[in-house]
Amino acid sequence: MLTLHAMAGVIVLEGHYQGKNLFVQNPFSEAGVGFCVFEVTVNDKISTDEINSSAFEIDLGNYELKIGDAIVVKIKHKDGCTPLVLNPEVLKPKSTFDVISQSIGPDGTYTWTTTNETGELPFIVEQKRWNKWVKAGEVMGIGTPGEHTYQFKVTPHSGENTFRVRQVDLTKRSRFSESIKYTDPTVAPVTWSPEKPKDAITFSAKTLYEVYDQYGNIVKRGYNSTIDVSDLKKDLYYLNYDNKMGETFVKR
Repeated sequence: MLTLHAMAGVIVLEGHYQGKNLFVQNPFSEAGVGFCVFEVTVNDKISTDEINSSAFEIDLGNYELKIGDAIVVKIKHKDGCTPLVLNPEVLKPKSTFDVISQSIGPDGTYTWTTTNETGELPFIVEQKRWNKWVKAGEVMGIGTPGEHTYQFKVTPHSGENTFRVRQVDLTKRSRFSESIKYTDPTVAPVTWSPEKPKDAITFSAKTLYEVYDQYGNIVKRGYNSTIDVSDLKKDLYYLNYDNKMGETFVKR
């Protein structure tokens, strides 16, 4: 028996398998005969789940999916009604990684190996600098179980450095690795001048820097061997650079 569905719609959910099923609230069709949803596919395979009820479960365990596998669910429905997916977040990646080893080589290459990843999320590489964590860069996570090794070339300041990796998922909570220390003996302490600049501050080497006004507002930041201060008004400012913080200069 052939059933036709005129002017049908489709809800598409994309994500990665996290080991949990989807639940759908399924209203009656606009005509009042039968339910709204008439077909569900998972990665283009037609679902055999019972969908002729006011609520049903899409059992994602039927498709030989591994944790972290890409998944596309299509819920086809009649016109004039709209089913509601109650828990679409189960297809969103979660941060579950564990770091089983990490090291920083003599050339500044930060290497870490993870296990227990369940979703593609970036690893944010952070450096402790000026009493806070500063983003140094990011590396995309593979997002599947098993061991994965990542690398990132860090830019150390003089003296002892502290690094870590962090992920943030849909819960907005951060998951961190343990921190790791690193010292590059070839990186000399940075100096700067003049203390009363008119146009520019010059560093002895390229460095990350931040400039704050007296009210704590950041007015300059970057990575360079000079700072153009010609556009700052005449006043007292605070300077963070290298591994130093809170030094002052007066713009003239």
